[in-house]
Amino acid sequence: MNKSPVYKRVLLKLSGEALLGRLQHGIDAEMCASLAQEIKEVHEAGVEMALVVGGGNIFRGRVESKRFGLDRSVADYMGMLATVMNGLALQNALEQVGIQTRVMTAIQMHAIAEPYILRRAIRHLEKRRVIIFVAGTGNPYFTTDTAAALRATEINCDVIMKATKVDGVYSADPAKDKDAKKFAELKFLDVLKKNLKVMDAAAISMCMDNSIPIIVFNLLQKGNIQRAVFGEKIGTIVR
Repeated sequence: MNKSPVYKRVLLKLSGEALLGRLQHGIDAEMCASLAQEIKEVHEAGVEMALVVGGGNIFRGRVESKRFGLDRSVADYMGMLATVMNGLALQNALEQVGIQTRVMTAIQMHAIAEPYILRRAIRHLEKRRVIIFVAGTGNPYFTTDTAAALRATEINCDVIMKATKVDGVYSADPAKDKDAKKFAELKFLDVLKKNLKVMDAAAISMCMDNSIPIIVFNLLQKGNIQRAVFGEKIGTIVR
């Protein structure tokens, strides 16, 4: 492994499910603490870190809108609020290990988070603060994957690291198909043509247009965030 990070500015995309830990629903404090420690190690290596967090552990807009008959826009706004709860939990965990953190929201709520302003976000990074972007893009019908691609483009990240529960991108669901093939590397167009579930099509297209690689890796294996940042070949890289 390289002795120094190969990426200077990184956006880490966390699903809401990543915060479940051993729980069936909600936020696992132990998982947040473990994540905070891994992020701290990368941050202390000199990497500028931004996070985008989903809300699926609390409320998933598209699913819940069908289940409860909610208007899709209403359900999506509820999902955005779930990401704010997750962001605050991560902020607390990071600050407990001594990392200065700012939560920036696409939906203004001055009492608990800063409004997202590009210049302010870049200034936070330059001052060695970890940013947590919440509330998605602030618009219904857009996923937090799209929010991650948008923010990574805006703040000029070198890479998006998508932390998942599997160790990369497969040709099929490895839990259901024992013949599923794992890809070490993919091109953006292959992801779109094969409809591989890396990120949604809007996010993939934005990363392709702006030449931002995506590394998909297993979050549950301790030390993988640092391995990815330091250039070790783990998971799948899309570029």
